Amino acid sequence: MFSHVVIFWTDPTKPEAADKVISGAQELLKSIPGLTHFHIGKMVGSARPVVDQTYQVALNTVFTSKQAHDDYQVHPQHLEFVAQYVKPYVKKVLVYDFE
Repeated sequence: MFSHVVIFWTDPTKPEAADKVISGAQELLKSIPGLTHFHIGKMVGSARPVVDQTYQVALNTVFTSKQAHDDYQVHPQHLEFVAQYVKPYVKKVLVYDFE
């Protein structure tokens, strides 16, 4: 099992940015081979001080293996998602990968 978590800080000048990133990911990423879990959504506020509330969207994916994740990174649908939905709408991305 290989987990890939991506945190997105969207462009504050584009109010539709979070929704665009989410819909683009659902359209393009969900069906890429090797994924066993796919979840994307908006940040949920919390009163707990340890919860980061500075981002707008998070993507949580799990792959069958590190190789499946590596294949995902160069898959044409992933590249299309980055070009069409990340670059125009996202100011910062942070990634956490772990086994």
